Amino acid sequence: MIITIDGPAGAGKSTASKMLAGRLGFQFLDTGAMYRAVTYSAMKKKIPLADQQALAAVAAEIQIAFLAKRVLINGRDVTDEIRTPEVTQNVAAIADSPPVREHLVKLQREIAKNGNFVCEGRDQGTVVFPNSPCKFFLTASAEQRAVRRMEQLTKAGQTADFQEIVAQQNLRDQQDFERPVGQLKKADDAIEIDTDHKTIGEVVGELEAIALLRMKSAAEQAELS
Repeated sequence: MIITIDGPAGAGKSTASKMLAGRLGFQFLDTGAMYRAVTYSAMKKKIPLADQQALAAVAAEIQIAFLAKRVLINGRDVTDEIRTPEVTQNVAAIADSPPVREHLVKLQREIAKNGNFVCEGRDQGTVVFPNSPCKFFLTASAEQRAVRRMEQLTKAGQTADFQEIVAQQNLRDQQDFERPVGQLKKADDAIEIDTDHKTIGEVVGELEAIALLRMKSAAEQAELS
């Protein structure tokens, strides 16, 4: 069973996905972290972000793993490093790289083919798992998303300027909606949920109720076939 959760940055996808996976006993696949991991590795190697061949080589050579809500690159914990503003500013270039995206999409499908997963990202319901029987598209106002990002950076011990976060967010939204590959858009059969003015518990409760109904329906259809 694959449950996809797409939506813009700051809509609450990651937190909601992790909690939903925990409640359902599913595994969680943070695809955004995978692109950030490649971005971080390319920056460390000082690889020009326009060098498609070199970026593809980085994506293919590093080992990305998830362990107890932490992100590892070749066994090293980089959870905080991949969430810095510098990585955020450059991740769009990595996400726009056709060879990097092709490699990571294949990797995501390979990871999720054995087991039950909640897969979070920007294109999970439209590109990676278009046949998923349960798709969500989370949204939130621009102001609320910026506030959440500010809190995330502050909690990680990083200094942040609210207006700068808003500017980066607006730019990223434009890039995500207009990018040539992996474009951010709602799948026709996805359920849209506005997370503004809702606690994370309320959002996850809503997701869980719908997911359980979809799982029951899928099980019944499987029995009939």
